[in-house]
Amino acid sequence: MERRSFLKATAAAAAFSATGGIAAPALAQGAAARTLRFVPQANLANFDPIWGTQYVVRNASLLVWDTLYGVDETITPRRQMVESEEVSADGLTWTFKLRPGLRFHDNTPVLAKDVVASLTRWAVRDPMGQMLRALQNELVAVDDNTFRWSLKAPYPKMLLALGKNNSPCAFIMPERIAKTDPFQQITEYVGSGPFRFVRDEWVPGAKAVFARFDGYVPREEKPSWLSGGKKVMVERVEWIVMPDPATAAAALQNGEVDWWESPIADLVPVLRRNRNIEVDIADPLGNVGSFRMNHLHAPFNDPRARRAILMALSQEDYMRSLVGDDQSLWKEMGGFFTPNTPLYTEAGGAIMKGPRNLDAAKKLLQEAGYDGRPITLVVAQDQPITKSFGDVSADLLKRLGMNVDFVATDWGTVGARRALKTPPSQGGWHIFHTWHAGADCVNPAPYTAMRANGDNAWFGWPNNPDIEAARDQWFAASDLAGEKAAVDKMNALAVDFGLYAPTGFFLSYQAWRKNITGVVKAPAPFFWGVSKT
Repeated sequence: MERRSFLKATAAAAAFSATGGIAAPALAQGAAARTLRFVPQANLANFDPIWGTQYVVRNASLLVWDTLYGVDETITPRRQMVESEEVSADGLTWTFKLRPGLRFHDNTPVLAKDVVASLTRWAVRDPMGQMLRALQNELVAVDDNTFRWSLKAPYPKMLLALGKNNSPCAFIMPERIAKTDPFQQITEYVGSGPFRFVRDEWVPGAKAVFARFDGYVPREEKPSWLSGGKKVMVERVEWIVMPDPATAAAALQNGEVDWWESPIADLVPVLRRNRNIEVDIADPLGNVGSFRMNHLHAPFNDPRARRAILMALSQEDYMRSLVGDDQSLWKEMGGFFTPNTPLYTEAGGAIMKGPRNLDAAKKLLQEAGYDGRPITLVVAQDQPITKSFGDVSADLLKRLGMNVDFVATDWGTVGARRALKTPPSQGGWHIFHTWHAGADCVNPAPYTAMRANGDNAWFGWPNNPDIEAARDQWFAASDLAGEKAAVDKMNALAVDFGLYAPTGFFLSYQAWRKNITGVVKAPAPFFWGVSKT
C-alpha cells in the first residue's frame, strides 16, 4: 500500500469514536482539565538550549528559562526580565536593571551574576553573541540587580541579540549551571520561566513533563510571542513523543492528546473532518528547508561539488514529498531568506530555479575530484520533515552517480553527530537535513545557517570572509536600501560559494482539540495563555 494511503487509512480508523463513537478518555476529568498533553515535533533527547540548536530543545526551553528581552510578533524586542536599560551617548556602554521579584525554580533570587554567567556561556555559541564577544570590554555585575556591558564599538542590535527567538536564545540560568563549558551539556535544569521541568518524569523517547511554577510573576503587558505576560492556565504540560504520524493523528482524534505540533499534510483532511479538532497553519512565516553539506571533507570541501548540488536539486521534488500537491503550501526559492519579507532576494540565484541539469552537475562533481567514496547522508527517521527530505536526497545522489551511505537514525542522534568534525568514515558526516523557521531567516542577524566564519560557523563550518563582510555591511546599514544592497550581495556570494542548498519554502500545520483555547500562530508552540476546558 502507498505510504500516504496507509497513513490516511490508519488515522481514519480513529475517526469513528472521535466523531460519534465511543471515546475512551485517558485521564479522569478533573486531572485532564489541569493537564495539557502535547505531541512535539520530535523527541527531547537532550536538554541544553545553548549546547545545540535543535528547535525541539529550544521549544522546551521556552517553558523553563526566561530571557532578558523577548521578540513580539513583529520581531521587535520587548523587555522581559529587564526593568530598564540605559545606553551611553557613544553607544559603548549598556547598563541593565532586572525587574524585582525574579526567582529561580529552586527558590533562589535571580541576580546580576547569574545573568553575566549566562550571557558569557551563550555568547560563545551564538552568532550574535560572538559578535558581542569580539566587541566586548567587559561584562560585569554592578550589584545584585544591575549589570553592565561595555563595548569597543557600538552594537545597535543589542536588544535583538538578547531577545531573539532563534537558537540559541539568551536564556538566563543560575550561575552554577551557566558556568558549564559551553561545549559540554548541562545536567541541571533550573530556570526562572513559567514552568518547572519535572526531571523525575523525563523518559527520553517517550515523555517530558513541565509543571507550573507558582513563583513566576508575569509581566502586565499583553503577551505576544516571547514578550509580555506569560500567564499559565494549566497545572502541567506533558510532552508525549509519537514519531508515527498515524498514531499521533489517532490519539488527537480520540482525545488522548490535546495538541499536535506538526501534523503532516497527508493527514490534515482526516483531521479537518473531525468536528472536535481545529487545524491551522502553524506560522505564516513558514520554514526554509535545508540540505546541509560538510565543508570540511571531500567532496564538499570543494565549492564545485556544492554548486553541483544546487544545480541538480529539485526543490519541487522535496516540497511535494513533504506537503503534497497543494502549491499554496510551498514555493521554490532562488535565495536563502524568507520569501515575501522585505529582504527576500534572488540575486545570483538562477542556478537554484528552472530546469535541473544533472549532466552539468555530474561534470562539476568530476572536476571537484569526486572519486566514488561513500557519501554519508544522516537522516532522522522520527522527524517527518527530515525523513521526506532524506528519501529524496538519496535518490538524487544516486542519480548523480554518488555512492550513498544512508544512515537512518533519530533526530537526537543527528543533533549529536552533526556537531562532530571527524571524517565521515570515523563517525562524522557529509550531509544532514534540517529546516529553519522563517522567523529566523528574515535578516542576517538571527540567521545562524548563513554564517561563514569557519570553526565558529554553524554545523558544516563554511569559511568565506566575503560573506561575513556582506553580513557586516548589513549590520552597518542605516536604512532599508542599504540593508537590501548588503543582502543582495550576501545572497549572491552564498549561492556562488554553495553555502548550503535550500530545499524550498513551506508552510506547516498544527492541530488541536476545540476544548483548547489560546493557541497562536508563531515560530514555536507557546504554552502561556493556553487553557483547557
